[in-house]
Amino acid sequence: MAQRMYIVHTYSGYENKVKASLEERIRKFEEEKEEQGEKGARGQYFSEILVPTETVIELVKGKKKTSSRKIFPGYILVKMELNDETWHVVKDTHKVTGFAGSRTHPTPLSDKEAEELIVQITEGAYTPKPKVTFSEGESVRVIDGPFTNFVGTVQEIRSDKRKVKVLISIFGRATPIELDFIQIERN
Repeated sequence: MAQRMYIVHTYSGYENKVKASLEERIRKFEEEKEEQGEKGARGQYFSEILVPTETVIELVKGKKKTSSRKIFPGYILVKMELNDETWHVVKDTHKVTGFAGSRTHPTPLSDKEAEELIVQITEGAYTPKPKVTFSEGESVRVIDGPFTNFVGTVQEIRSDKRKVKVLISIFGRATPIELDFIQIERN
């Protein structure tokens, strides 16, 4: 039976602790299998555990700060061969509430879905995203740069460059200013 990617539900905020606990349980499980004489037990049942995260940029005290944010809080991805034993290894891990899918028959991600998710996670680690997203027509306040504390309206959003064009009033005249996402906040 081939390994598939499964979504495992955890307590929100405990994803990394669950990953560490699960890795330890898997290590012990595979050692037991080797002792029982199963050849190639290491990596045969489990191969990957991922906590889906992305890198985000925010402005803190006038400086750009890069941090990591969970894409799916309360979920981790486990690539494994599912059988009764491996199901119990995962399900009985502290702070795991279950698998996505039915209670007794977890639903694996299709290979295409798993591949897309892994690409999103790995690309997200290299291309930081703004912490907040904006919409056209939204009122915003400039929090960084020469126009600090000016209030304006979002005119255009350029997500690919992480820039926004904001109309601010200078001497009674609406003036478009191009700013980074992190230089503004909702008003």
